[in-house]
Amino acid sequence: MRLGAWGKWVVAGVGAFLALVLLAVAGNSLAHYRGWSVHRMAPAELSAKLRPYYRVFRPPGEGRFPTALLYSGCDGPQDNLERWAAMLNARGWAAIVVDSHAPRGFSEYDVWRLICAGQMFMGSERAGDVLVSIDDARHMPFVDPDRIALVGASHGGWAIMDLLALDPPRRLPFNLSALPDDRDADPLAGVVGTILLYPYCGSANRAARDGWRRPLPTLFVVSEDDAIADPDDCLHVVRRLEAHGVPVQTLILSDVTHGFDQKERAPLSTLVFDEGATEAALGRGASFLDGIRTAR
Repeated sequence: MRLGAWGKWVVAGVGAFLALVLLAVAGNSLAHYRGWSVHRMAPAELSAKLRPYYRVFRPPGEGRFPTALLYSGCDGPQDNLERWAAMLNARGWAAIVVDSHAPRGFSEYDVWRLICAGQMFMGSERAGDVLVSIDDARHMPFVDPDRIALVGASHGGWAIMDLLALDPPRRLPFNLSALPDDRDADPLAGVVGTILLYPYCGSANRAARDGWRRPLPTLFVVSEDDAIADPDDCLHVVRRLEAHGVPVQTLILSDVTHGFDQKERAPLSTLVFDEGATEAALGRGASFLDGIRTAR
């Protein structure tokens, strides 16, 4: 069928509109990646936003406990973090779930989907939440400030990785105007290890380009069939870190996809909970934590 002049005009108009949309999306992503559109806050201001939403899980006793800070995927804290918290408590660790979504209203109207699409709140911005929550945890009476671990699922893992790549005080997370408590010497003092669960390791992740130099014991848990966060990207980061002398462990799980340890799902989600893979990840995570705890 041949298009008339009107039809050709419509096709050209639609093509131009789609090109403008793609250009706007790319420009917005670049602005967030560079930090141009990110509001910077004083650490105390960001802490005041986060503190009311911390969820604390403690083992019996008074402490001080080695403590893990848990950071969710782009859809906000779900039941998988509770499973990790239960495992941590069983091994004598306290756990603090850090909610970056509720303080900002990201759970309303499915705004979190824009985070998943990379259109807002990138890892380099959320990295400030990680840094501030570490400092908040140090001041909690039940926390051993010299034994803090970071556990990040998906987007939360990206935020941890960007924080390590930014390497404050060399570079600040994009949502902070200063370091917490003027910790110029080492703002990550007391952090003894990190677990990264199927993190996004693509081109917007600064560790994909820079890696990091801090010799922090790290466990990557990646899903071989992950269609959301390419496992090959993370294995590339692993090789870069190993070249830098970072002690890295890797658990590659086959026949599972992204978010395998999470039962709670958004409507129309195609992801599948896998109990066996979840138990394997929890078991490997427990062994990793036992190792960094005794290596003190």
